[in-house]
Amino acid sequence: MSSGEVATEVVNKNKRFRKDKPWDTDDIDHWRIDKFTQEDNPHPFLEESSFATLFPKYREKYLREIWGHVTTALEKHGIACTLDLVEGSMSVRTTRKTFDPYIILRARDLIKLLSRSVPFTQAAKILQDDMACDVIKIGNIVRNKERFVKRRQRIIGPNGNTLKAIELLTGCYVLVQGNTVSAMGSYKSLKEVRRIVLDCMKNIHPIYHIKELMIKRELAKDPKLATESWDRFLPKFKKQNVKSKPRKEAPKKKVYTPFPPAPQPSKVDLQLESGEYFLKPHEKKRNEQAKKLEAQAKHAVEREREREKAFIAPEEPLPSDTKKKEKKSKSKDSSKKRKRESD
Repeated sequence: MSSGEVATEVVNKNKRFRKDKPWDTDDIDHWRIDKFTQEDNPHPFLEESSFATLFPKYREKYLREIWGHVTTALEKHGIACTLDLVEGSMSVRTTRKTFDPYIILRARDLIKLLSRSVPFTQAAKILQDDMACDVIKIGNIVRNKERFVKRRQRIIGPNGNTLKAIELLTGCYVLVQGNTVSAMGSYKSLKEVRRIVLDCMKNIHPIYHIKELMIKRELAKDPKLATESWDRFLPKFKKQNVKSKPRKEAPKKKVYTPFPPAPQPSKVDLQLESGEYFLKPHEKKRNEQAKKLEAQAKHAVEREREREKAFIAPEEPLPSDTKKKEKKSKSKDSSKKRKRESD
């Protein structure tokens, strides 16, 4: 590089017009969620927003018992709610006291979770700013009813151990109910839960994902690996193609013929052909006895041969044969030695 030339820095084209912001400093936490208070929005909304959802018949008794607690929890945020037992629906709507524009969506999620059999004490946490929910539909993934029940049971596991492991590793609340799986937690954790549930319904056992999450949990403790890729540490599971049963060969198609098959000869016809029909009764008896004696004689000869096999001596090598073998082996060894010497 000559003295006249000046070194120029390579600038990213996407960031060439970007300038440093004086208010964007290192002491600001961009991921912090600030609490929304009434001072942030003192004026009421111009339009009313509302959401409604249906609930199954078996949830009616429970909802009637806890509906007073639901109304008090929503009144704190300025949301009105109604329970319609005739139609079997729950609805929420904004009022003049509502100040948070996003709370109506959280109220919608609350009634959705209550209809999916989530207990109120747990479902009420959705009104917090740091909590999110996801209702995963699994009913339309597997067509076979028995296979669907078996795979859904895999998510729960024996004595609910698999479900507990998923909850501990992801930090989410998970409930399997009917054709849906309800989950509550942070957005990142909900993504993991959705992946585990959908893969389980696609015949990938949750234990593989649990093992992967446990390894990631340990790797996150090491600050040296924060900037590195973790692919070399994570297990790679290969799919094993199980050999299916051999298919039965399809029966060959019969060639169509307009004529019916020839009739099979009857017993009398066969006797007429052999001449047995014209024999007298005592002659028939004599022939039958002769046939029996012939069969007995054949059987006796076969049995005698099998008995004689036990008395046949096995073949033993003669001493002359062993000497010939020894001479052959010695000649082979000597030829090998000569070849080595010549080499």
